[in-house]
Amino acid sequence: MKVFVFGASGLVGSAIARACVRRRIDTFTFVGSRGSGVSGVVSERSVDITDRETIERLILEEWPDVVINAAAVSSPGDVDQNPALAEKINVAFPRQLAMLTRHLGAQFIHFSTDMVFDGDVGGYRSTATPNPLSLYGQLKLMAEREILKFNDERPVVLRITIVNGNSVSGQRSVHEKLLGMVAAGEKPRLFTDEIRQPCSASNVAEVAVELAERNDLHGIFHWAGSDPVSRADLGRAVMRRFGLSEDHIEAVEAASLEGNSKRPANLTLELEPLAGKLKTQPASLAAQMEELQPPAHLYRWIRENGKL
Repeated sequence: MKVFVFGASGLVGSAIARACVRRRIDTFTFVGSRGSGVSGVVSERSVDITDRETIERLILEEWPDVVINAAAVSSPGDVDQNPALAEKINVAFPRQLAMLTRHLGAQFIHFSTDMVFDGDVGGYRSTATPNPLSLYGQLKLMAEREILKFNDERPVVLRITIVNGNSVSGQRSVHEKLLGMVAAGEKPRLFTDEIRQPCSASNVAEVAVELAERNDLHGIFHWAGSDPVSRADLGRAVMRRFGLSEDHIEAVEAASLEGNSKRPANLTLELEPLAGKLKTQPASLAAQMEELQPPAHLYRWIRENGKL
């Protein structure tokens, strides 16, 4: 099997590439300006995913069996700052991949987000009606619809949530950002009234590879960890993982902050029917915390101020 992984330098993409290599799958990775750090791939190329001609040529030349898209402008703030670029990467690019994979008869696995929902009720099934509150969520929903429109044969849209893990740069994942802020003398404000269901990059990667190896699961699915927590509780868990005081975190209610726009309150997901069809099972928050490693540039600080 020949697998293309776009966004392989990201938290999820690099984990998928490593999982593919472990399964001895012929893996081709595509990155932006930063490498994936994954050894054992057939090739790794830096590409501009907004260059439609280059993307078409790459795919038609190699004719992959599976294309996995983990590339995205993944920060809602970054989407707001440059919506035109975000539309190209988060909507136009997956649309093109959907068309190309349909032409090839290849399987297409694309990552979406829990933020396609408004968070008013929680426990969202994959069939629930989306109602995104942010531009980021709106673009991801547009991408879902474009994918299902242009590839009605073998698409998988996997909605995921906050991802824990160890990034290539050591500065992109939840715990890396929080530790960086605390080490810089900041006190992160984390919401007590915003509930999410964190997953781990390695667990998501196992799901993606299992889906790639099967040919009987297509459509929109949900994946997350097994434990819903508030953002504040997630921050406290990170502090405990590295032996740091929970006092480094300031727990606040989102509604109490002046000028704070409406945010989704409860984005928990119902993981069936997918969880009942896979060997891979959702990871607990405790298991996710055990995987976290201190970023190299903060190792000394954590050792002096916490416990390793």
